[in-house]
Amino acid sequence: MDSGKPTLSIITATYNAVEMLPHLLASLRAQTDLDFEWVVMDAASTDGTVAILDGVSDLHLVYRSEPDFGIYDALNKAIKLCSGEYYLVIGADDLLYPDAVANYKLWALQSGADIITASIAYGAVVKTPAAGCSWLRGGMAFVTSHAVGSIYKKTLHVQQGIGFYSQFYPIAADQLFILRAIKHGGSICVADFCAGRFGDEGISSTDSLGTLTEFFRIQMQFEWRPLQILLFMLRLIKHSPRLMRS
Repeated sequence: MDSGKPTLSIITATYNAVEMLPHLLASLRAQTDLDFEWVVMDAASTDGTVAILDGVSDLHLVYRSEPDFGIYDALNKAIKLCSGEYYLVIGADDLLYPDAVANYKLWALQSGADIITASIAYGAVVKTPAAGCSWLRGGMAFVTSHAVGSIYKKTLHVQQGIGFYSQFYPIAADQLFILRAIKHGGSICVADFCAGRFGDEGISSTDSLGTLTEFFRIQMQFEWRPLQILLFMLRLIKHSPRLMRS
């Protein structure tokens, strides 16, 4: 182990992910820096996901398979289980580019920041970190993406007022965590590399109304409420064709 660089845990919540997991696993095996821990919390899958995990012997894998109360409950369990100074959330449908682990650890070493965020590929575009405007973009004003695009110091969760991921927000608890971390003085570093590809099969991508509603509820805790009510109405109008089809 390279003692000069911060340790990194990659955490994944899975449920019946047998079709997607091999692609993620291949991207982890392709890392130029294999000095990381992979912590998987599986929600008692019945489709062969556990068999895939049982077959992993070439990575530092720690996994549990048991019922949970949703993705953020699984992530909270994984954070408490992982040993890295930083952690990176990866969905079963996400991919890491080969230099992602090496780059994240390098930027963490150089900056010492609580959060390091990098560019990600999403669909046909590459998303780069946006600066400011939390009144408009919430947590995405500070990071490109909660998963794939950012690593977090594990100690953020034990600082006063931040805590772990809230189960009151089953879709957007990551937004609440990021905003709490920033509001409580968490430092952030924008890294100049592309970490990987963010999948578009998660609930935040498929449940438009749920995502908009939870985002609105979180924004109401941090921003000027009259403006947030107006923005919520405008977002509903903008997404109305998709909402009508769903």
